[in-house]
Amino acid sequence: MAGYSGTKDDYLKRLRRIEGQVRGIARMVDEDEYCIDILTQVSAVTKALQAVSLGLVEDHLGHCVVDAARQSDEAGEAKVREAADAIARLVRS
Repeated sequence: MAGYSGTKDDYLKRLRRIEGQVRGIARMVDEDEYCIDILTQVSAVTKALQAVSLGLVEDHLGHCVVDAARQSDEAGEAKVREAADAIARLVRS
């Protein structure tokens, strides 16, 4: 079971809202809106995606990593490494 299972509906709602924002940005570009207004919306979408990412990381650490650590040291270490790699990808993006 995924660590975010208890909040799946919340994540889906947020992602649908972000999807709508992205469609709005495409519409703004299509309608030749002012660049700064478009960039403002891109920034808002970026922040929203970062919030989703942070929530998923927290859920992963609190559920998947903890469960693996209870199974064995090796399984816990593997999940910690996996989480660290995911966090590194998020920080680079």
